[in-house]
Amino acid sequence: MIPRSLGLGFALAAAIFALFSFAGHLFFLDGRRPFQLNFAAGGALGLALGFLVHRILRIPAAKAVTAMALVAVPGMLIMAAVGSHFAVFFPALDPALDKVFGSLMLWFYGFGLAGALWSARGA
Repeated sequence: MIPRSLGLGFALAAAIFALFSFAGHLFFLDGRRPFQLNFAAGGALGLALGFLVHRILRIPAAKAVTAMALVAVPGMLIMAAVGSHFAVFFPALDPALDKVFGSLMLWFYGFGLAGALWSARGA
């Protein structure tokens, strides 16, 4: 379970990095509505990942919380490093958006952990 969880975590971090590298300008649109939509989508995707992590990794639902924590750790550590050097990693984006990026990542991974807790609750 541990290698697969960490592998999924690194793959997910790489996918998020690639997504923001190529389409980051689409995530940081001006206005309240795009901001709210980004955070709603981040929460929904994180929640879905948390609900499904035990199925993705083919492990018992009772181990979903541990698995999701192991998925979240690489992503949170990597995204923290990326956020602290935001302008270096994403030169086309406004460096002031580092806070929004970090919040969105915490939102996503937090909802992932909440979904895993909910999923494991019934096991």
